[in-house]
Amino acid sequence: MPATIVTSDDLREFKLELLDAIKNLLSEQSKGTLKKYLKSSEVMNLLQVSPGTLQNLRVNGTLPYTKVGGIIYYDAEEIQAVLTANRVEHHTD
Repeated sequence: MPATIVTSDDLREFKLELLDAIKNLLSEQSKGTLKKYLKSSEVMNLLQVSPGTLQNLRVNGTLPYTKVGGIIYYDAEEIQAVLTANRVEHHTD
């Protein structure tokens, strides 16, 4: 497997994407429009990730899920908890 170099710019961009996802999630929740359970396509749209990235998040245990009849569901509150737990605060000195 070839090595992948992750730069600080890559990390900064990823952080900004996660923060946007958190903002979207909180905005939807405050409107009361967020569903309790989301399908994979909804989670990919919410987090702006690819199917492969979503699968990696499932496989490595980052995102808990439930599978019923071949359909994968994600608890919206658990997604929010994962995003909050992985929040990166930027401190300027």
